[in-house]
Amino acid sequence: MQKALRRLATEGLVEARPGVGTFVRTVRPSRGADFGWQTAALRTPRSVIPQLAGPMKTAPPGVIELHAGYPGPDLLPERLVRTALGRAARGAAATSRPPSAGLPELRAWFAAELASITPADRTAVVPNDVIVAPGSQSALSSIFRALVAAGQPLLVESPTYWGAIQAAHQAGVAMVPVPSGAGGPDPAEVDRTFRETGARAFYAQPNFANPTGAQWDGERAEAILDVVRSHGAFLVEDDWAHDFGIDAVSRPVAAHDDAGHVVHLRSLTKSVSPTIRVAAVIARGPARERILADRAAESMYVSGLLQQAALEIVSDPGWTSHLKRLRTQLRERRDLLVDSLRSYAPMLEVELVPTGGVHLWARLPEGADVDRVVRDCAARNVWVSGGDEWFPAEPSGPFLRLTFTGPEPAAYPEAARVIGEVLADHPRSAARL
Repeated sequence: MQKALRRLATEGLVEARPGVGTFVRTVRPSRGADFGWQTAALRTPRSVIPQLAGPMKTAPPGVIELHAGYPGPDLLPERLVRTALGRAARGAAATSRPPSAGLPELRAWFAAELASITPADRTAVVPNDVIVAPGSQSALSSIFRALVAAGQPLLVESPTYWGAIQAAHQAGVAMVPVPSGAGGPDPAEVDRTFRETGARAFYAQPNFANPTGAQWDGERAEAILDVVRSHGAFLVEDDWAHDFGIDAVSRPVAAHDDAGHVVHLRSLTKSVSPTIRVAAVIARGPARERILADRAAESMYVSGLLQQAALEIVSDPGWTSHLKRLRTQLRERRDLLVDSLRSYAPMLEVELVPTGGVHLWARLPEGADVDRVVRDCAARNVWVSGGDEWFPAEPSGPFLRLTFTGPEPAAYPEAARVIGEVLADHPRSAARL
């Protein structure tokens, strides 16, 4: 009874009067407030930040979720997370302030991970090169502000991660799209765009790019790194899917850089837990100091409790076992979704079956109305993401991004059947068929 009353009070339906009783709260007439004065006070925004992206929206119960980018709980190391949070809460991390750059032990783990794959003829990173950030989204904003002045050009792959597009808007930088396909961007095109714009930074995802799933091969990575070096520029390498290799492993470009041209971003949030907002920025020289200064100004430090929990998880022998199981689970889900689409929605063109990551990038029939397809699928309880959100400029075509890490993978054939029916009913799609 008390629990029910507390719930009703929290929702504003009842009010408790000590010594008197509990009463139904009087419903007061509601009149919308006039916030028109704020328009004059705020004036024109410095930059227009896109609204909440489709992948971040919460689906209602009963929906087949192919839209979000976060793996479901069954793909996460739940036992390790719970145990690590408990241990961290009982230790000094629960009440002490960590250094602005992050816990030394966690920084050492991130540095050792990258150093372990660095060739012997290159200078490996050290713990002092690492800055711990509260997730990759916040880190991207700091990196863009530190490396690119407001209004100045930033090269970005097209299509690219919608969160990077939002971070660039927030930082007030001018995005310059560089077309990127199944193997990544053309080094010659990257060089041409650097020369034409005078840009000093290029944001890219060389491994299992979101949304395309592309991975640069060694030759392309070295060629693009040479282009970046020749222009005295930075490559902002977002290694977001480091833990999501399926038929390949992540090969960070940063492992081949020893002059500070690559600013490497490595997140644990998606592979550990959405509650563990912990990422690492690995940078050298003055760039590292500027990024650290921006991070300290924005949030001073990352929760020591979360940092300690993250360290406990990745240091546990069970972490390696979890990643092995995860690889098998991702392969099964990817293949099931690909096979389902080929059977029930053959008009969708999946150009690349990714060797890692968590997404499929599928081209709709020419002339398809992306927004309408998304709405019609949602009306039939299948949530998908329209590809337009992944383009920093005009979309190069109609696409859907489909995620194979949502709950209930057994429903993928049904989801593919719905998508196929929606496309068959779509006027322009049907005309092409």
